[in-house]
Formats: sequence, C-alpha cells, structure tokens
Amino acid sequence: MAAKIRKGDKVMVLTGRDKGRTGEVFEVRPAENKALVRGVNMVKRHQKQTQNQEGGIISKESPIDLSNIAYVGKDGKPTRIGFKIQADGKKVRVAKSSGAEIDG
Repeated sequence: MAAKIRKGDKVMVLTGRDKGRTGEVFEVRPAENKALVRGVNMVKRHQKQTQNQEGGIISKESPIDLSNIAYVGKDGKPTRIGFKIQADGKKVRVAKSSGAEIDG
C-alpha cells in the first residue's frame, strides 16, 4: 500500500503526552507501522562513550505509531490523506479536508 505519511512531511500528534505538538518526519518504518518525528516523543537513554561520541544520558526521539499522527496541511490544521489518480496516470496524495494536492 502507498505511504500516506512520508519522510519530510510536517505532522501533528493526535494522542498521547505530546498531543498537539508538530514536527517533521525524518524516518518512516512501514514494517512496524511507526515513524520518527523530530522533537516529538522524546525519551532519555543511557549512552556508552565511544571514540567519536560523548557518553551520558541523552535525549532522543522514540518511534510513534502512524495512527497517532496526522499530516498538517497548508492551513496549519491536521487532515487525513487520500489518493487521486490524475489524467496522465500519476497517483498523487490529496488532503481530505481541502482537496488540495500534497505532492505533484
């Protein structure tokens, strides 16, 4: 199935402790149905010191389920995503709320 949320999309968190926060998707894991969003769902992890990285407690993003995030359209509001096939046969993503094409 085609990905409704892709790397580089601006998304808003719909549920959980980060509800209402927005960020950019920098990694999508389709097999796990999860995504990593910059600055959202932060957790503290102990990091062992390596030759090129400092040790200690670091904050990093934890994966968030795709069902808990929604694409943010041009108007700044979260929207669902659908697909539309253009006349030339190209498949594009479409914002359900406004009907605007997202990419294409």
